[in-house]
Amino acid sequence: MDRKALSAAFPVTVPVLMGYLAIGIAFGLMLQEIGYNFIWAFFMSLTIYAGSGQYLGVTLLGAAASLGTVAVMTLLINFRHLVYGLSMLEKFRGMGPLYMIFSLTDETYALLSSARAPVGVDPRNFYFAIALLDQSYWILGSVIGAVAGALIPFSTEGVDFAMTALFVVIAVDQWRSYRRHLPAVLGAGVTGLFLIVL
Repeated sequence: MDRKALSAAFPVTVPVLMGYLAIGIAFGLMLQEIGYNFIWAFFMSLTIYAGSGQYLGVTLLGAAASLGTVAVMTLLINFRHLVYGLSMLEKFRGMGPLYMIFSLTDETYALLSSARAPVGVDPRNFYFAIALLDQSYWILGSVIGAVAGALIPFSTEGVDFAMTALFVVIAVDQWRSYRRHLPAVLGAGVTGLFLIVL
């Protein structure tokens, strides 16, 4: 890892650090409550790394859902990550895009879509550092949550709202950052329509 790229990427990822520690801790607490320790939190965050998918995973593990149910629900919830990856193929050209596509959570995608490498920093190393730091924050938060849940047992009722709160913060930030609001309005409209229809 290029230290220059890491130093340039860290300040860009600090907002994600704050969010991922909070929602990662919430995930770890919930996972611990259904009987899975910090080792499970670490490996789920290392290999699955999809916040909403992992929150769903806690529910599915707790309900002993079938493998088919898990596969279909995971595909439905995380399908957007495939679209994220396709939209970034050009940006990831020449860097071995498999990890970069795997790392595209909503927050990482937002950063990589808008962040530009500072002068003198290789853009590929800069983008990789952003992705790696973001995943590290999520892993750290989930492990802290699972360890805390084991040491200080308490009810986690309502903790899962942390993910919803993060999405609201991201939406507000996007609304403020761009002058055109049509995509946000369309997204809210389609979501409302499907809530009514389904």
